[in-house]
Amino acid sequence: MSVSANLVDCVVVSDGTRASVDEACAAVTRIYEGNAEFVWNSLQRLGVKSPDLDDVSQEVFVVVHQRLHTFDGTAKMTTWLFGICMRVASAYRRRAFRRNETSVSETPQTAMSEGASPEEDLATAQSRQRLEMILDELELEKRAVFVMFEIDEMPCEEIALILGVPIGTVYSRLHAARSSFQKALARMHAREARREAWLR
Repeated sequence: MSVSANLVDCVVVSDGTRASVDEACAAVTRIYEGNAEFVWNSLQRLGVKSPDLDDVSQEVFVVVHQRLHTFDGTAKMTTWLFGICMRVASAYRRRAFRRNETSVSETPQTAMSEGASPEEDLATAQSRQRLEMILDELELEKRAVFVMFEIDEMPCEEIALILGVPIGTVYSRLHAARSSFQKALARMHAREARREAWLR
């Protein structure tokens, strides 16, 4: 995870004045140093693929530079950053769709498990790929809550703080995400059954 040295050249503040280059760089650098891991993890939860994480993470901090003057401190910094991650990840998803790219085209990069056979490692990689394919069908808000709760095992209270929403909203999104996940899983099973029937 790195931020380009030329990430910022100035910050345009709300009254139209321009902060110094040094002040702008220092502000974004402080935010990066304190929140780079959070941004990285958030982008992963939102479906940004591993080969693209460096570039997309930098996109987030470019937006941070451009929009820093709008942060008034009424929300937590992580809540503000997560909102930016959502918008950047949404644009990333649209670009991938236009290029007709999906997670299916990405080969899972899975380390060999100690003591596991090649067949077991292959099965694990295929299971992870299937999971990613299903998650890619979820809306970003649902996907984020589902991954935080079901995979990262974060409590709903912590998720609510990150998203800046009432805990009841988290419960509602989690319920909807679970329903969407089950429907996507059923569609996948139906496709696989048709494929197997066709191959017989």
